Amino acid sequence: MKAIERIVNKAHLDRKRVVLSEAEDPRVLTAARMAVDKQLAYITLVGDEQTIAEAAERHHVSLAGIHVVSPQSSPLKEVLAERLYLLRKAKGMSYHDALEQVQNPLIFANLMVREGLGDGTVNGAVYTTSDVVRAALQIIGPAPDSELVSSFFLMMLCEPFHNLKGGLIFSDCGLVIDPNEAELASIAISASASAKALLMEEPKVAMLSFSTNGSAKHESVDKVRNAAQLVKQRCPDIAVDQDVQLDAAIVTEIAAKKLPGSQVKGKSNVLIFPNLEAGNIGYKLAERLGGAVAIGPLLQGLNQPANDLSRGCCAEDILHVIAVTAVQAQQDRNIEHTSPTSIKEGITN
Repeated sequence: MKAIERIVNKAHLDRKRVVLSEAEDPRVLTAARMAVDKQLAYITLVGDEQTIAEAAERHHVSLAGIHVVSPQSSPLKEVLAERLYLLRKAKGMSYHDALEQVQNPLIFANLMVREGLGDGTVNGAVYTTSDVVRAALQIIGPAPDSELVSSFFLMMLCEPFHNLKGGLIFSDCGLVIDPNEAELASIAISASASAKALLMEEPKVAMLSFSTNGSAKHESVDKVRNAAQLVKQRCPDIAVDQDVQLDAAIVTEIAAKKLPGSQVKGKSNVLIFPNLEAGNIGYKLAERLGGAVAIGPLLQGLNQPANDLSRGCCAEDILHVIAVTAVQAQQDRNIEHTSPTSIKEGITN
């Protein structure tokens, strides 16, 4: 079974509430319909109700079983504006500013998740990555035990021509530009948790470099080696290879020659890139030249799931990210939501 099929099946077994904010886009409408029909998630669309209904009719998409919330007219507007004001007043936001911002569907969607009215949110078909990430960081915020919010791509190698089959986690390819040793270690630990949740496999981590086991001397190699040592200290149960070249990370025979003491033995399913430049180039090479399917960028380290889309995505891409978001929401984060009665009543009206 393909890795994405396992994720879809897992989402179906414990359906979560996923909030989408770009509901006038036909790709988002189609993905929402597919998610409900496949029983992957309960879907809420945020936006002007009449405009969404007209777009759905124009594109022949039924809204049956899909919840639609209009920020302008929802009874949640004032309550969520108050929450946003309290959250951001130290940064200079007034209540008037909050009341205006909460009418932005992206802001409204993230607030719904923060307040326990949704389990995760997916955006980015129209909004830019910077807008999506900023909203997630400012409203949902990092998990209590998270030192860093980072990103990853779920790379699918499932075609007959792929020598290496299955799913891989590539991190960080979309957010942290030049992580230091501690940040790189945090990225690796978060990516390992993502591998467990989404690949449903024990993580085997390769800390990528242009060096294997000290074959080159450079400060960038030292950073990777030191980060790997931090991972081993904090999570001794995670199999991790320090400063390893890509070929030794994914080819068993090369790992045996270059790194005979390897814990991973050329069977990595988590590839940690030394910086964003390498990660961005790496995932696009795998996608464009290697024929891998790239799902993401997905965010890790947040208090609740919030994921980004490529603006060039198709409906099926969005469906896959909805499934990933639902599975992320299934993980026990011991989150305590502040959902007063007024909010809970408002969502059912």
